[in-house]
Amino acid sequence: MKIAIDHDGCIGSGECVLAAPEVFDQDDDGIVTLVGSDEVDGHDEAIRSAAHACPARIISLS
Repeated sequence: MKIAIDHDGCIGSGECVLAAPEVFDQDDDGIVTLVGSDEVDGHDEAIRSAAHACPARIISLS
């Protein structure tokens, strides 16, 4: 699964990190970052939950 993030739109709620801490983290300003690369094998259900939980809707999956 490929993950795209609109970092400029991130509001720092951290819902993505709560849903998929293996994939998402936050920088010192609270903006979402990826733990690894933007292509992830596994964790599909958690990643989809994270994208759905994001109140700013800045996580796109393909």
